[in-house]
Amino acid sequence: MEAVLQNSTDFILLGLITHPAFPGLIFAVVFSIFLVAVTANLVMILLIHTDSRLHTPMYFLLSQLSIMDTVYICITVPKMLQDFLSKEKTISFLGCAIQIFLYLTLIGGEFFLLGLMAYDRYVAVCNPLRYPLLMNRRICLFMVLGSWVGGSLDGLMLTPVTMSFPYCGSREINHFFCEIPAVLKLSCVDTSLYETLMYACCVLMLLIPVSVISVSYTRILLTVHRMNSAEGRRKAFATCSSHIMVVIIFYGAAFYTNVLPHSYHTPEKDKVVSAFYTILTPMLNPLIYSLRNKDVATALKRVLGRCTSSHQKIRAGDVSKRH
Repeated sequence: MEAVLQNSTDFILLGLITHPAFPGLIFAVVFSIFLVAVTANLVMILLIHTDSRLHTPMYFLLSQLSIMDTVYICITVPKMLQDFLSKEKTISFLGCAIQIFLYLTLIGGEFFLLGLMAYDRYVAVCNPLRYPLLMNRRICLFMVLGSWVGGSLDGLMLTPVTMSFPYCGSREINHFFCEIPAVLKLSCVDTSLYETLMYACCVLMLLIPVSVISVSYTRILLTVHRMNSAEGRRKAFATCSSHIMVVIIFYGAAFYTNVLPHSYHTPEKDKVVSAFYTILTPMLNPLIYSLRNKDVATALKRVLGRCTSSHQKIRAGDVSKRH
């Protein structure tokens, strides 16, 4: 009962930089990245939803990635921006638990979704004739549901255990959000066994999608190598290159956070890596897909063209009414 009462008080988030020399500049940079990330992901979702040419399994999975990225960045950055403007950088015990659960759910969901997107590319390149059968609407829905459920199971398993430890010492979390390793450092009991089990769980969650990605792209490379057509090879690489870039960025940061031993970690390094995949990655993902994808760029031009023509018609109507 005493532990529960102790845990009911607020935590204090020390932030990305504990004592920033130019807080206004950091706020402006983070706020700009946040706006670009949310706007880019919402535009991607809108384009995929409205343009019938993008109603394919690949873009359906991509729209889910944009939804995850939008929710993902909204979990941490608004609170981070609020703390820049506030003297009291507190977060309630419940708020911290919710942040941990949503963070684990979204990051776990992206792990699985990126693996399934690699399988989608494998089927498209290696079995194009069977693609409509192997990637039909029901299978795509099952993939997306599996990604969300898999991520939420991670959150449901780790969040209650993390928040059940007694936190009876300092309430200052040396981070800009409630990331589990930073929170566990405040516990007044030994958490080494739990951290080992959590480490094993994270490695397992990484191994499953990484195995799918590795096998998928190995088969893709072998298939591309056997192609006689240079145009076919170019299309195959163009189809997969954007996904490969996103995978390298996301899993590189995840590997550091979840796989490297504690001796490689410091609070400063952990915060920089966390900022990379919680703030920068949600912004980079839609930009990579839109800048390197002709279908998305064409769809954006069509939407902008329709908006421009509609605006011109409205202006022409207003002019005719005046005369």
